[in-house]
Amino acid sequence: MGTKDIARAYEKMTGIPPKIAIFEQFARIGQALSSGPRLALLELLAQSERSVDTLASMAELTVANTSRHLQQLRQAGLIVGRKEGQFVYYRIAGDEVLRLLAALWAVGETYSADIDRLISMFLVAKDSLDPLSAEEVFDRAKRGIITILDVRPNEEYAAGHLPGAINIPLPELHTRLHELPVRREIVAYCRGPYCLMSLDALLLLRKAGRKARRLRDGLPEWRARGLPVE
Repeated sequence: MGTKDIARAYEKMTGIPPKIAIFEQFARIGQALSSGPRLALLELLAQSERSVDTLASMAELTVANTSRHLQQLRQAGLIVGRKEGQFVYYRIAGDEVLRLLAALWAVGETYSADIDRLISMFLVAKDSLDPLSAEEVFDRAKRGIITILDVRPNEEYAAGHLPGAINIPLPELHTRLHELPVRREIVAYCRGPYCLMSLDALLLLRKAGRKARRLRDGLPEWRARGLPVE
């Protein structure tokens, strides 16, 4: 039986042309992404593996609601889970998911006026200097002319971070400024392009008289570009 015969047999059995059936499966991924809370959960899982309870607390959702969102993401193949005792832990299925999210952010910023307006209100307004791209940070780090500052929680840093980055979680930064070199520019980063922790770090650093900028993206986007991660 040839390919066309198989396609006709499939359509006769299901009432759906094979090409449309394939697109419907891709549409399931789109449906899984069509939720602000689910995108927020993906951003958290892009940092490190986490339990349902931890995700619920960090995303400020109920455990039941978090579980429902995670099941939709899992059914779409975007995350995988494992059970350990009474707890279920989830993680991103693979780097392809990180690249998908990076593409989503890029399309949204390029073509959505609403996204552009919100970014201008909440991000650009708080940062007087243009953020650095991943390639710019990588080049300057190799030349030893910047200090990279990771302001995420310790467990996220331990799961993966930019090469040579110093980890000082944002709540500890004001008491640990002495750990950062005085004469080198500091580049801060956090979870992603819309994470406000790095912006808050910039305000604190500049108030203390430090020269500081931020990475435009976060660790997931850095990894999606194929740049090295420790």
